[in-house]
Amino acid sequence: MATKNPYDLLGVSKSATDKEIRSAYRKLAKKLHPDVNPDDDKSGDRFKEVTAAYNLLSNEDLRRQYDSGAIDDQGQQRNPYAGAGGFGSRGGGPGYETGFGGFEGFGGRGRGGAGQDDMSDLFGSLFGMNTGPFAGGARGGMNRPSKGADVQYSVVLSLPESLTGGTRQLPSGTKVHFPEGVRDGQTLRVRGKGQPGLYGGQDGDALVKVSVREHRTLLRRGDDLHLQLPISLKEALSGATIRLDMPTGAVSFKVSPGSNTGKKMRLKGKGVKGKDKKRGNLIVELVITLTDAELTKSDDIISRLPDENGESLRKGLI
Repeated sequence: MATKNPYDLLGVSKSATDKEIRSAYRKLAKKLHPDVNPDDDKSGDRFKEVTAAYNLLSNEDLRRQYDSGAIDDQGQQRNPYAGAGGFGSRGGGPGYETGFGGFEGFGGRGRGGAGQDDMSDLFGSLFGMNTGPFAGGARGGMNRPSKGADVQYSVVLSLPESLTGGTRQLPSGTKVHFPEGVRDGQTLRVRGKGQPGLYGGQDGDALVKVSVREHRTLLRRGDDLHLQLPISLKEALSGATIRLDMPTGAVSFKVSPGSNTGKKMRLKGKGVKGKDKKRGNLIVELVITLTDAELTKSDDIISRLPDENGESLRKGLI
């Protein structure tokens, strides 16, 4: 059998530390693991080789014997009478077996090796699984159902969109429905649209965080909506009936004659539907805004207004 240098297989130097060896193996195992490449026999074979290499080099005793030439890359003694292994360490054969040839396991804990519990911890951290002893082949002991990882997304909505609800398509192609009145910063969970589960475990979920953009005239506070409503000078002086198509539904209300900027009106039950299914209120604040037609008649309007410069408006301002 051709020699396969365990250092070369892991891509580390002969002077590599235990931490460097472990780190190199983690990267390779995560890339080559059979769960990641279920139909790739070459990756499976490579996975077996690097695992056996890691098992040899992570065992202080075996690594020292390999470096000194007492054992070969398969963990077998080059000289039956040399080294610390002696006779009969595995069923009467010489030395240790690392699983390089037949990938029979990961060795024992004795003499500082990477025991089964260590390997379980390693693969648990790699694949997010709570595993038992990993022995007897690439899949032995790791067949417990495990839920797939969740995947996170973010969606930006306008305020009107957040009030009406709707559907968006994520980059993955998954469609997510956001409910009427979804809040800024709220995270929606779409079950089963994350990473695939392992060994029959449930698929992970898609977690969608919602961000709501600020609106120019509309503001949400709790379940109440606050609207700055422009009205013409004529509407302010004469009064008017206002009809609006709000995201939460159509509304109609009256502006009384002589209304001024800053006047507020509360429309009960015209806000956002809360968790208790009750709606908040719509608070309308009037803002007098001259129309283009009013501006063209400004000279005429001014001539009819009383001679007052507005000092009374500013009295006590500061």
